[in-house]
Amino acid sequence: MDSDPPFHETYKTLFANSMDEESRLKITLNNDMVEERELPLIDLSPLFLDDGEELRKEGCKEEIARAAHEWGFFQVVNHGISREILDKTREEQVKVFKQPFHNKFSSFSAGSYRWGTPSATSIRQLSWSEAFHIPMADVSSSAASTLSSSLEQFATKVASLAEELAEILVEKILGHKSTYFQENCLPSTCYLRLNRYPPCQIASQIFGLMPHTDSDFLTILHQDQIGGLQLVKDGKWVAVKPNPEALIINIGDLFQAWSNGYYKSVQHCVVTNQTKERFSAAYFLCPSYETVIESCSKPSIYRKFSFREYRQQVQEDVQKYGYKVGLPRFLL
Repeated sequence: MDSDPPFHETYKTLFANSMDEESRLKITLNNDMVEERELPLIDLSPLFLDDGEELRKEGCKEEIARAAHEWGFFQVVNHGISREILDKTREEQVKVFKQPFHNKFSSFSAGSYRWGTPSATSIRQLSWSEAFHIPMADVSSSAASTLSSSLEQFATKVASLAEELAEILVEKILGHKSTYFQENCLPSTCYLRLNRYPPCQIASQIFGLMPHTDSDFLTILHQDQIGGLQLVKDGKWVAVKPNPEALIINIGDLFQAWSNGYYKSVQHCVVTNQTKERFSAAYFLCPSYETVIESCSKPSIYRKFSFREYRQQVQEDVQKYGYKVGLPRFLL
């Protein structure tokens, strides 16, 4: 299709080299062998109750903190974002991606459209996907005039939800409320990412998105029902069973470092589908580059570092090794 990125043409050398590697690299994504599991499901409705329901509110907060500790991933329902907004957001997202390939570069601000993996040196490192990265500062400015009202509503609401969940996670460790995220995670530093994973004829050999952890505090994901998200639980890869009513929340590296390893930033990936395309929209709660991340308890597992330093280290490792090393670089 004219809307699909030219994966085969651009990465033809990687595909040719893969034929020469032992047993076609023996890539085993094993979609049929990975167990499908449901993430912890948390009803957020108690958070919106009157002050007289403190017991139920605290129970909900406990569930959130427990899931962030035990899984690093969980899903939420009754999250305050209507089905109408979610459905319209997906409709608009599909329209954007169905444009001719060369038109996508001018859809949003310069540099927002990305696809494939420019740094890939083998087929193992290639992500079969395309995405728009939209800074939250652009959502409410004239630079984002091409954004639909549905996408703007989604971005605004999901940003508010992310901040609320992050403050709950901080409160459950410190024992009191904090303004940390209001002060450090600003529209200029957080962003929305719209993803599309085209069908892939050799789906058993190529990731839609390579195994990785997120380099942020917290991510909120709205995915379709095609499936493909996998994560590591108890040392094994498991497939996440889609839930049409739920948003998926996962902990990022910065929260693991801040919580001194209590909240878990878990490795995850997206596998490709041979016949079906997959869509998702993710919000990333990120601080300014100058923000210093320091463990909230002693003795610290990690040395303190700025977000700028962390991002630079990740970029250097990806360029050098083809993959992200992440938090192990910052262990004391």
